[in-house]
Order: sequence, then C-alpha cells, then structure tokens
Amino acid sequence: MPDTHHDRHQAADGGSRFAGRLRERAAVLRTLDPEEPLDDLEPLRALIGDARVVALGENSHFVEEFGLARERVLRFLVQRCGFTALAFEFGFSEGFALDAWVQGEGVEEDFARQTAAAVPIGLSGPLHWLRRHNRTATLPVRFAGVDVPAAGGSLLPALAPVAEYLREVDPDGLPLVQDAMKTAERFGAASMALAAPAWSRMGTDEQDALSAALVRLRIRLRAMEPLYVERGGRRAYDIALRRAEAACHTDHQFRAMAALYAGGGSPADTSSREVFMADSVRWLLDRAAPGTRVVLPAHNAHIQRTSVSFDGRLTGLPMGLHLSHALGEDYFALGMTSVRGRTAEMHLDEKTAFGFRVEDTALGTPEPGSVEAAVEEAGLGSGISLAGLRDLRGADGSGGPDRIRMQSGYLHTPVTEAFDGILSVPSSTVVDDLGL
Repeated sequence: MPDTHHDRHQAADGGSRFAGRLRERAAVLRTLDPEEPLDDLEPLRALIGDARVVALGENSHFVEEFGLARERVLRFLVQRCGFTALAFEFGFSEGFALDAWVQGEGVEEDFARQTAAAVPIGLSGPLHWLRRHNRTATLPVRFAGVDVPAAGGSLLPALAPVAEYLREVDPDGLPLVQDAMKTAERFGAASMALAAPAWSRMGTDEQDALSAALVRLRIRLRAMEPLYVERGGRRAYDIALRRAEAACHTDHQFRAMAALYAGGGSPADTSSREVFMADSVRWLLDRAAPGTRVVLPAHNAHIQRTSVSFDGRLTGLPMGLHLSHALGEDYFALGMTSVRGRTAEMHLDEKTAFGFRVEDTALGTPEPGSVEAAVEEAGLGSGISLAGLRDLRGADGSGGPDRIRMQSGYLHTPVTEAFDGILSVPSSTVVDDLGL
C-alpha cells in the first residue's frame, strides 16, 4: 500500500532535512512596522537579484500582518533597490486615476472622496506613502492596476472610457460600445461574486449578444489602429485597446464563474483573469522607461509559478505561472504565510455589499508536509522569517513542503517550485475594519 509506515517515516525525515536547510538560510526580521529602519531586509536584495518583477503574496486577504509586511518590503524595494512601479491586483482601467493621484495631482482629500471606496484593503497605506515619497523622489514611482475592472464586477469602468475615446476618434464606432454598456448596466455590481449570478439570470440570447458586441469592438479597434493612432496618438490607442481587452476577458470570466457556481464549467476556465493580469504586467514593462522594476502585490494563489489544483482537479493557471514562462528569473515570487493565529475565510453571500461575507477564523496547528510546519520545525515559528527557496529545490534528493496555507485550509503544490522565497509571520490577525 502507498501509505506505509516506512513511507511516512521517509516523508518526515525529508521534512526534517528541509527544515534544517531552511534554518541555515533564513534571515530573521526585526519588525513589520513600515516606519522602522529597513536594514534587516537587506538579505532580500541578494534573493531577488536583478529581477524586473517582484511579486509579494499573502495567503489570505484582510490580514493585518501581510499588509504591513508588504508595505515594508515595498518601501525597501523602492528606497534601497530602485523599483519605480507598483502594480496591484486592481482594475487596469481604474488604475490611471490612482496613478495621477500618487504623482501629486489633486489634493490629499481627493483620495478619500473619489477613490477610497474602490481601493482594496491594504492598498491605502502604500498609496499614501507613495504620494509622499514622490514629492521629493528623483525617480517617482508609478502606480498601475493590472486586473479586470471592478474586481470582475462590472464592464463599465473599462467601457465608459472607450466610449469617450471613440467619441473623439471614431463616432461611427460609438454605437457598438454604447449597446454593450446598456446591457452591462443591467448586471454590474461591486464584485464578480455578485455580477456573475446576475449575469447568469439574463437570457442566453442577451449573454451571447453582449459577447459578440465586445469581440466586434475589440476587432474594430485592432482594424482601425492606423487611423486611431493618427487621430489620437499611440498611448491613447494602446490604453483604449487594453480596456476593450479587459472587457472581453471579464465577459469570459462571467461565463466561467457562473458555470463554476452552478457546479460545472471547464477545468481552469477562470484563468482568463489570470492571463489578463500577467499580460497587464508585461504591457506595463513594454511601455515603461528603461530599467523599470515592478513591485506586484497579490494573493499567493495569483503569484505562484505552479498551476492551482483542488482535489486533483486543475482549477487555474495563475498570473505567476504566465509571468514565470514569459520572464524566467526576471520574475521573483515571494509567498507570505503565517504559522498560527487567525485568518479571513470568505463565504459567498449575495445579500452583502460585495457578494461575500468574511468570517474571522482560527488557524489550526500547521499540517505535516506544509511550509508552515517546516518553519516551526526549523525553530523560526516565533519570529518573522525570510528565506529564499530557489536553492532548496530538490536539494539532497529530498522534496520540500507540498502545501501552503490558503485561508484556513491548504493549497497543495510543491512550495519550492511555486515560490522563489517565503516570508513567514508567527501569528496573523484579521483587520478590524473590513469596510465591507
């Protein structure tokens, strides 16, 4: 039988060897406070090398310690390593207004009045710091959203600016986007969790007509490129096309999520959002100044280099896998996790403002085979630890951890292949004010 006492002993012995190597290589960080000196993060410089994109993960949204850690690492990468762009799990289309704000446009109060309701928890602090930093910075840091609009909740943040663009460069093409917007207004919501069920309640003919209109819009933009660039310039055209692509990917995501909620769907069909985010990062790199390096905060399940599966079923090819294929070692994925504490478990609930409710949930003892168990066995569980994983892949013929926390459960994946480094905090807590 495959699960013999001998096999379990070998697995435990392999875990012990991995824990020993982890202990030898890990750096212990002094604090999570972003305002404190950054000297203890210097080991990170050697880990990332010359990577152009450094992704900062978290095993759950709405966790206080991960937000602090990511802001502190962001400050280190900007101040000590010369990173000049922050790309976030935030709408591509909506990101331009936030970029203008962090560059100093408007007044401080504009953030709370115009954008705070749309800004994810954990982003407000870094954005306010970037605005202050940019006042005196020789090289200002830009902000970019890389995600589908409105957390996948609405097509309108992408389509409305395209309508304004066509009004200037091609009024004859305007009815196409206006028709799509009329349909999109019927089911738009604050998140995919609300929009997908509302989309599924439309008739099949309306769903198909919307998809067809979005594809026609994108093709028209592609076909008219020379004329549009002549009339409105290259940058405006590139942004309009990317917004139309965002609408197409979001429409595909509606179909995928509606099927998933109904208990069906094709394996990995929801990867449409993931490849859009990866392509948005590459879009940013292709158009940024030479030497631009990007900080990319997102959930661990978005940044990991390996595919995502549950119960042996392939469910997604994450952004990190696409970036890994495109950038190689120019992409560095730093996963973040906690040994103990509490986490934010999310449950679908159409009666709430965002389509889900958050349950403050206790974490159990780390499972054998998890990276959290290895951190604890290495004697690092009571502190904040940072370790590179690239040189631990397959070392000494023994495998590393095969799972990492994801909310209160575990995502099974070869951790040393999924992430290039790991930052672990001893205990996690759910933020007090969720704003949901």
